[in-house]
Amino acid sequence: MKPLVMIYWSRLGLGIVAASLSTALALLSEELSYTTFINGLTIALAVYLIAYYILKAKFRNQVEKQSKIMTMGIGIYFFTWLVFWILMYSILKGPPL
Repeated sequence: MKPLVMIYWSRLGLGIVAASLSTALALLSEELSYTTFINGLTIALAVYLIAYYILKAKFRNQVEKQSKIMTMGIGIYFFTWLVFWILMYSILKGPPL
């Protein structure tokens, strides 16, 4: 598999991991508010940046343009994070009784 394809699929999986962490944090805080979204977004950005430095160290010599390591899969990462965060939160929180 090509390095950029591996980075793309890694970002998809990491989006799910970041969504899981965001869901756990949102469920620990009792109310759903604007700060819950900001905290979730902060987790997503932190996971993305940590993964960037790890992927950069791993694929530095295999990718022609170094900027592609940062931008490859950014859209799928945040889309996956948002969709899975909403899905997991909705399933785990459930409707109010």
